[in-house]
Amino acid sequence: MPAADPIFQPLAFRNLTIKNRILRSNVSGRFDNYDGSGTQTRINWETKFARGGAGAIVSSFVPVTIRGRIVPNYATIDRDERIPFWKKLGEAVHRHDCKFILQLSHGGRQRDIPGIEFDKGLSATDKPDPLHGFECEKMSTKQIKETVDAFAQGARRAREAGLDGVELHSANGYLFTQFLSSAINDRTDSYGGKLKNRAKFLLEVVAAIRAAVGSDFHLQAKISATEMANAMVPGEPRGNTIEDSVQVCKWLEEAGVDAIHVSAGAFFPHPRNPVGDLPIEELRKTYDSLIASGTKTLRNYIFFKGSLTSAFFVRRWRKEAGKVFEGVNLADAHAIKQAVSIPVICTGGFQTASFIRDALNNSHCDAVSIARSLIANPDLPLQFAAGADRPAKPCTYCNKCLVNAPENPLGCYEESRFASRDAMVAEIMSVFADANG
Repeated sequence: MPAADPIFQPLAFRNLTIKNRILRSNVSGRFDNYDGSGTQTRINWETKFARGGAGAIVSSFVPVTIRGRIVPNYATIDRDERIPFWKKLGEAVHRHDCKFILQLSHGGRQRDIPGIEFDKGLSATDKPDPLHGFECEKMSTKQIKETVDAFAQGARRAREAGLDGVELHSANGYLFTQFLSSAINDRTDSYGGKLKNRAKFLLEVVAAIRAAVGSDFHLQAKISATEMANAMVPGEPRGNTIEDSVQVCKWLEEAGVDAIHVSAGAFFPHPRNPVGDLPIEELRKTYDSLIASGTKTLRNYIFFKGSLTSAFFVRRWRKEAGKVFEGVNLADAHAIKQAVSIPVICTGGFQTASFIRDALNNSHCDAVSIARSLIANPDLPLQFAAGADRPAKPCTYCNKCLVNAPENPLGCYEESRFASRDAMVAEIMSVFADANG
């Protein structure tokens, strides 16, 4: 490894420095208790990437309220009783010279498996999402203010837990996207209409967090730079463009955000996030978990089961995904980096050291975040440090990990990467047994 390798240069944010330019992006499975309390399994999950050499870990989706969760069995940060768990997790990650950034999140109308507490999600709109038909309630001004405070209190709890910062999940179709998006937000009050109004909720959350934790605690925002809201539903509006997002990022910097994390898509999963294939055979096995969640989920399940209808769905997915897998969001990250002075992190299929070096050297971004390629190879940063340009068994971008997640433990489900199916299952299940941190 050359001494000047840009991948292994420290990255200094305003309030935080990480040891290299690889962050584990937000990803996790249903590893926790139904009530939102955390478990040792989640700690095992996060620490294996810290051991593998990541400079920082961005937690999975962490709901700031129970009504804001996307599925049960995800650890939350909705009350002070959650602080000791997150403190324990942070300490386990820190033992490996890795930073831990907690992702403050709210699903809004996008809730794969809502749970028993609430029938409908809260959103900028009262229109169900067009793909699955997840129903929702248009938030009142009072509910918006309560949610702003919930995010601020989540940040306070993260700081009290000794974590290294927080990320606002303002991407991928969740609540912030529902306010930001010209394709989704149909409000006629001060939170709807022109872009500045649509950004008001997000900017109010940033201000509330700064009031709660001060100016010396790391705060970054993840944004879908290009939404492509009609990717799977022809006739829907396209949504926000990169020009819209560049302006939002300028406002975020002015409001006190320390970094921008660039993604894509006005819903999740989306053909451009995570880019790759749509594993229809696996989807047929697991989509049944969502049938009761939306008004169109049964229709979708029938589509996925039929050979002709599923083929149409797969063709549409592949067309919108395009042919570029690695660095799919780099052009958008570069446009944002040219417009702001804070660091820009880019996600999107990274797993080749020389490709990442080029992105860093050409100032397309300041760091990359990786999820699936680290699920496939948790020690990928260590492999890069040892001189590998690409892992011996790279991620295939098959997305089988993604479609298994609602029903099965998260892990790599591409059998061709393992000596046998038993070996694959053993690796998936290892997170439940390893308590070494």
